[in-house]
Amino acid sequence: MCGIVGLFLKDKSLEPKLGAMLADMLVTMTDRGPDSAGIAIYGDAGDGLTKITVQSSEPGKDFADLDKDLKEAIGKPVAMMVKSTHAVLEFPADQTEAARSALAHLRPNLKIMSVGDALEIYKEVGLPKDVAERFDLAKMKGSHGIGHTRMATESAVTTLGAHPFSTGPDQCLVHNGSLSNHNGLRRELIRLGTTFETQNDTEVAAAYVSQKLKEGQNLGQALESGLDDLDGFFTFVVGTKDGFGVVRDPIACKPAVMAETDQYVAFGSEYRALVNLPGIEDARVWEPEPATVYFWNH
Repeated sequence: MCGIVGLFLKDKSLEPKLGAMLADMLVTMTDRGPDSAGIAIYGDAGDGLTKITVQSSEPGKDFADLDKDLKEAIGKPVAMMVKSTHAVLEFPADQTEAARSALAHLRPNLKIMSVGDALEIYKEVGLPKDVAERFDLAKMKGSHGIGHTRMATESAVTTLGAHPFSTGPDQCLVHNGSLSNHNGLRRELIRLGTTFETQNDTEVAAAYVSQKLKEGQNLGQALESGLDDLDGFFTFVVGTKDGFGVVRDPIACKPAVMAETDQYVAFGSEYRALVNLPGIEDARVWEPEPATVYFWNH
């Protein structure tokens, strides 16, 4: 099953409402994926700054003085915002690799959810409503975001197994479907230097897109390449720092619907996820075509 929602805002006046709109869409998809949920929010860190979002199974222990310890390790100011089991660390962008290395040493049990100038990812096991409330999703601001409700079929119900997956700076991917050749692709990507945290086939798809971007393709080209290289049935919704993309496999058996107005582009696994969006009654609504890449950017 699984449910996907996505919202790309054209109208900046809606940015303070992004989280609230996504929360409503996400919760509507609960019966497509009740075991875990996740959300990716894109909101700038600020000039010259970047963010690392981390998750801990023992936040009281791992987040205590984490900002101070990281500041001492990298020699630069560090801001920290804690939300339940996640924390967002903000620091000068030129210290990204130093910060990642320091975190691995200072708090080896932390799991990195995302890295980037704009991206924050929050995900946990539980009903989408509970996950959304846990992270105050309704209060989040941003330019675009993606959400996923999971019904696990190919791997365990864990925080790391939940979507979205991020395998590159400011890049994330969610998936509805199943890949048949992910083990072969995983071996090839490992040979090219990729490391994996889970056995989830969606992480392989995200890493595949990251690899294509490293090779010089833009996102549209990477998704086009995936139509040739990825076997199985899938709907992918992908986020980048300033963009939002959708692609379905050539058979397109998984449900999907999109809507576009002058204010936004929206995606839902089912139309009912979109019905409370402003101006939806006047939107252009359509089912994305098989084997067709759709992409919008700011």
